[in-house]
Amino acid sequence: MPVLPVRAVHVLVLGGTTEARRLAENLAAHAPEVRVTTSLAGRVSAPRLPPGAVRVGGFGGPEGLAAWVREHGVDAIVDATHPFAATMSRNAAEAAAQAHVPLLALRRPGWVAQDGDRWHTAGSLAEAAGLLPALGERVFLTTGRMGLAAFAGAGLDALWFLVRSVDAPEPPCPARMEVLLDRGPFDLRGERELLRRHRIDVLVTKDSGGDATAPKLTAAREAGIPVVVVRRPPVPEGVPVARTPDEAVEWVRRLYASG
Repeated sequence: MPVLPVRAVHVLVLGGTTEARRLAENLAAHAPEVRVTTSLAGRVSAPRLPPGAVRVGGFGGPEGLAAWVREHGVDAIVDATHPFAATMSRNAAEAAAQAHVPLLALRRPGWVAQDGDRWHTAGSLAEAAGLLPALGERVFLTTGRMGLAAFAGAGLDALWFLVRSVDAPEPPCPARMEVLLDRGPFDLRGERELLRRHRIDVLVTKDSGGDATAPKLTAAREAGIPVVVVRRPPVPEGVPVARTPDEAVEWVRRLYASG
């Protein structure tokens, strides 16, 4: 990886993902002259902290984020939030425009269906919930603790849900539910055993991409289990996208070269 030229630049990383942490690590290791601040939403009780400065909590919408950027001399923003953090991504795009700073979206590639997969795509959690009664009765729900209300409708009372999340969910929740508190990465052997032990016959997931939670898709394929995949929202129009932390470092390097 190239070493960045010496010129102080303050990069704000909107984090909470593995890619955000790796970006901060790469910048700290290869560009110590870069000042990195990682912002975390604070929804996870014990997050894995990246190197550099860390702030926790919201900004108060795009205006608050733009004000923070100006006040702290931020030269560039990297939106490395979860692919489904659509509100934060929109706020970042609006704030970057208001503060007149460049913005990059760091997004891991989505998953691609393989031979033997029985995928059913949905545009939202509500749409995913509507597909379930025709697909199975014992649901492995891996969409996180936010948004469980979509699966709490009376029409789904006959279904049983295994909900896996990092932190305990809050109501409203499915009527018949068991909670599994766990954090990835997960391995294929463990996912196979989980599906077998809980007699899962349908899996629900967001198209988060990445390797940390992908083994569940392989386990479902092997077992012939249908998978409901919620499509990720698009990146705001006009925002460039990097697929890896290394690509994001290169984007920062170009900022140096042009500055």
